[in-house]
Amino acid sequence: MEFIIRGDKLKITKAMNDYIEEKLGKLDKYLKNSDDIRVNVIVKVKNHEQRVEITIPLKTYILRSEETKDDFYAAVDKAVDKLERQIRKNKTRMMSKQVKTNIDFDMSEIEFDKDENKKVLKRKTVEIKPMNEDEAILQMELLGHQFYMYKDSDTNKIVVVYKRNDGNYGIIESE
Repeated sequence: MEFIIRGDKLKITKAMNDYIEEKLGKLDKYLKNSDDIRVNVIVKVKNHEQRVEITIPLKTYILRSEETKDDFYAAVDKAVDKLERQIRKNKTRMMSKQVKTNIDFDMSEIEFDKDENKKVLKRKTVEIKPMNEDEAILQMELLGHQFYMYKDSDTNKIVVVYKRNDGNYGIIESE
């Protein structure tokens, strides 16, 4: 695995870097072609808390975990444990799914209503991938999000799957 480790308002020491690489190295056994995988780690400090964000973009899925603790090492341990649980829990489902192509979708072209009290705080560009509902739900769960946008592989429509308050899922399709 190739590690990209950076600190936000924090200098990453050699000991911190080595610890992150050692802990994430145990995920090698779950990932095929781990030499081709780039792992992004961001360590942030806010007040006395340390936040560790780990993102592993795979060919068809994105594994992501973030954890905030008072201790850097505890935050890394917890974040890596979450990733390992995600992989183990969804390994067979992830291995059985294959996505053939990738499509770029630029969120910056969408115009939002301007309200004096509300403003857009964050803009993202997301990659829309063709997949079915089950794959989209799996990806949403892996990311820990409440919704996920994807391109339906059967209809070629842009679709949003979301988690409802009752624990079930909803689908919003474009025309």
